[in-house]
Amino acid sequence: MNAVLIAVALSLVSAVAYAAAAVAQERLASRSPGAGTLRLLGSGAWWWSVGLNASAALLHVVALRYGPLTVVQPLGALTLVAAVPMGARIAGRRVSAAEWKGTALTLLGLGAILVTASGPAPDDVLSVPEALAVAGATAALIGVLSRPGARPGLRHASASGLASGVASALTQTVTVAATDRSGPVLSVQVVGVALLVAAFAAGGLLLSQTAYRGGLGGPLAMVTLANPLAAAVIGLSLLGERLQGGAAGVLLALAGAGLASWGVVLLSRAAPAAAPVDDDHPVAAVLALEPGSATAEPALVPRPHDPGHLTPATR
Repeated sequence: MNAVLIAVALSLVSAVAYAAAAVAQERLASRSPGAGTLRLLGSGAWWWSVGLNASAALLHVVALRYGPLTVVQPLGALTLVAAVPMGARIAGRRVSAAEWKGTALTLLGLGAILVTASGPAPDDVLSVPEALAVAGATAALIGVLSRPGARPGLRHASASGLASGVASALTQTVTVAATDRSGPVLSVQVVGVALLVAAFAAGGLLLSQTAYRGGLGGPLAMVTLANPLAAAVIGLSLLGERLQGGAAGVLLALAGAGLASWGVVLLSRAAPAAAPVDDDHPVAAVLALEPGSATAEPALVPRPHDPGHLTPATR
């Protein structure tokens, strides 16, 4: 089987796993908006989302071994396409017309990008100085995006996308260098870059969890756009990757990027209507009784000594 086709197939499965993890993270963030890192570490639901992210990342690593960054990273946008119907299903609603339109435009744009980016399997990697320079510049940019201020959700999502995109580029360096039989498996390049991958992957995960406190659509759209952008810049400028078809290929890739971006914007702007809550549903009942749940409301009962006054019931 063609190496690029293997990379595409692995990327598709990885995108579905990432989508499931994003939906789980968003639900956890909406139920516990003020939860800190230590509280998340004690949450079983959060560790399930970490496991999904880890599985998706493993598939992504294998895909990067077979395909170039310019092919693998654009397919990450399918995470948003998969997350939309998945989130709607869990919320008990139908996917809106705007969401379907955004999905179609995203897929069409990705198809155009894949036509021009279907190059050979990667054989070039970042040197240690290049990896350190990329890591330093990215860390500085993440620090700027993570500062306190307005619209923290979108800024944290952008920082998360950059961290994930750089982690992918560094991961490709690790996998190609580790499987190159001309040198030792645990060289300084492999170990050092692997530590950078772990740092950026963990940082991207925590930043996305913070971003999802404001909802799923907008932050996930920003992650989806920032991730392939960062990886493509590294692949084209440092790894010698090229778009196919010359000037016509560049124009097709730009048109595809425009369509995919518009599709992502439509998906992020689609505001789903809140689904009615069934108080008799067992899951709804559990959420209503769970401390710190967003749906928990104190019941109003009469005071024993003042029948005409209502006060929240104690628990």
